[in-house]
Amino acid sequence: MPREAHIRAAEFHDLAAHAHRVAAVHHDKGDHKTGHEFSRQAMEHSSKAYKFSEAAHQKSEGTVGKEK
Repeated sequence: MPREAHIRAAEFHDLAAHAHRVAAVHHDKGDHKTGHEFSRQAMEHSSKAYKFSEAAHQKSEGTVGKEK
């Protein structure tokens, strides 16, 4: 189970990074409305990534020492 949580966290980190890159492109082109929307999405994905990372960490701590 911890592996799945780590994978899910990584997926949200990737989505956030992508949204940040797209937002930067739109801001550079002067399309600030779209840029802000992608920035908002990036923040949302970052928050989800953090929550999944925390869950993965807690689950990992629970399995340390049990696999002997």
